[in-house]
Amino acid sequence: MQFPHIDPVFLRIGPLQFRWYGLMYIIGFAAAYFLARSEVKRKSLSLTTDDISDLIFYLAVGLILGARLGYALLYNFSFYFANPLKVFAVWEGGMSFHGGLAGTAIASFWFSRRKKIDFLQVADLITPAAPIGLGLGRLGNFINGELYGRVTDMPWGMVFPYAGPLPRHPSQLYEAILEGPVLFFFILLTRRSGAPAGIALWTFLALYGLFRTFVEFFREPDQQVGYLFEFFTMGQMLSIPLFLFGTAMVILWFRKKSATKP
Repeated sequence: MQFPHIDPVFLRIGPLQFRWYGLMYIIGFAAAYFLARSEVKRKSLSLTTDDISDLIFYLAVGLILGARLGYALLYNFSFYFANPLKVFAVWEGGMSFHGGLAGTAIASFWFSRRKKIDFLQVADLITPAAPIGLGLGRLGNFINGELYGRVTDMPWGMVFPYAGPLPRHPSQLYEAILEGPVLFFFILLTRRSGAPAGIALWTFLALYGLFRTFVEFFREPDQQVGYLFEFFTMGQMLSIPLFLFGTAMVILWFRKKSATKP
């Protein structure tokens, strides 16, 4: 299969260019805003509309800064150490999910301290929106023809631009499905289970870590990093701890729940 060659720019106004990838971020933040409003009403939390707007702003700043710094530190440290001003050249690409996760965690903690709300309650407000942003972001990666998969002989293998003549796994689409609607479905289940604050977050960490670790077996490793220990990718090394920690927290909750039953 040939790559469909979708124009990464969906709108041009004079010298201005609006890209699909940037639009995915905007839709993700909008989804976070409306889902947070819905959760505040459902749980009768003492947060105003302005508070929610502030939270989304903090998250946007934390996500972008964290994702960019995470990429610079984890995936291409030597280059950015030699060219520190390039860290600000976000239009050249290079964002790390794990760095973005750290940035949003810091932003959420700061917001919770300012508003004197439990951090886990704040996390549960925004966690349902994470799969929406992740799924759309992976679609943006696919449109850009980046983060493609490893060479394959499967019938759905795709020849990507700038990736040579051989067909490769469309791993961006694998991630879009698993990290998007599949992950969103499981997080919604936690909302209906009567689980305490934090379970949505732990479920997200566990399943994201699992899905990302799995898909990395089909995704081409970053050229400047390659394989670690001759087997793992950087994405797997960062995702396996998320899976283990999130799973441990969910198991701990189930054990506490079982212990309290008469």
